Amino acid sequence: MLSGSDTGIGHALAKHLDDLGFVVFAGVLNKDGAGAEELRRTCSQRLSLLQLDVTNVTQVKEAYLKVSEKVQHTGLWGVVNNAGILGFPADAELMPMSTYRQCMEVNFFGAVEMSKTFLPLLRKSQGRLVNVSSMAGGIPLPRYAAYGASKAALSMFSGVMRQELSKWGVKVAAIHPSGFRTGIQGTADLWAKQEKELIENLPADTRQDYGEDYLLELKSYLLHMPIYCDADLSPVLGAILHALLAKRPHGLYTPGKGAYMPLCIFCYFPLWVYDFF
Repeated sequence: MLSGSDTGIGHALAKHLDDLGFVVFAGVLNKDGAGAEELRRTCSQRLSLLQLDVTNVTQVKEAYLKVSEKVQHTGLWGVVNNAGILGFPADAELMPMSTYRQCMEVNFFGAVEMSKTFLPLLRKSQGRLVNVSSMAGGIPLPRYAAYGASKAALSMFSGVMRQELSKWGVKVAAIHPSGFRTGIQGTADLWAKQEKELIENLPADTRQDYGEDYLLELKSYLLHMPIYCDADLSPVLGAILHALLAKRPHGLYTPGKGAYMPLCIFCYFPLWVYDFF
């Protein structure tokens, strides 16, 4: 069972698991969208598409009932909490509170709701819970306060669940990918809407302190972000697959270039070294 299969990592993972012969329950935000339609067209009959907005408790429960009906008494081997949103990257002071709330609702509370709902099925199979966090959930990154805070909460939740669920034989892993092109960055229309909301909610003195040039540069930063992201998702898919199938999965995976070294510097060096880095 995986969430966020419309685009990016979730979409690629659904296809990959289906190619490997697994029975896949792919949750999508829009069952009539292009991503869902492509999964219908390219995947086998083993894959089931489920309408799933992880912030909608009713849809989460309906997904659980449909999965329970299909797996019967065998249980469910794995849940991959992948659904996520980025929000408009900007300085923490500049971001509207709505961005913080949206990131927490999807990236954290949605994953918690999914985990709590599906855990009875995972206990039956002594299966796996895999939470797709981010390198921003392990280290502070400028302009990612809302996204990073929500992913840090998810990573801490994963660690606690790893300890608590061990007595049931359920293994829990957190995935901290570096920068990949996943579709989470959003569309030009979404960027424009979020930018407008950010600008309109800025107090006059804050806007003056930062300056118009800096505010315009934020949009430029977002537009150029895909250039610095890796289009090859195979390192992330490999990490998730290992977390799902390995006899002794890791508690933390850091796939992608630049995901592991900054974490080491942050954990083992004085903070001023990391901040300079």
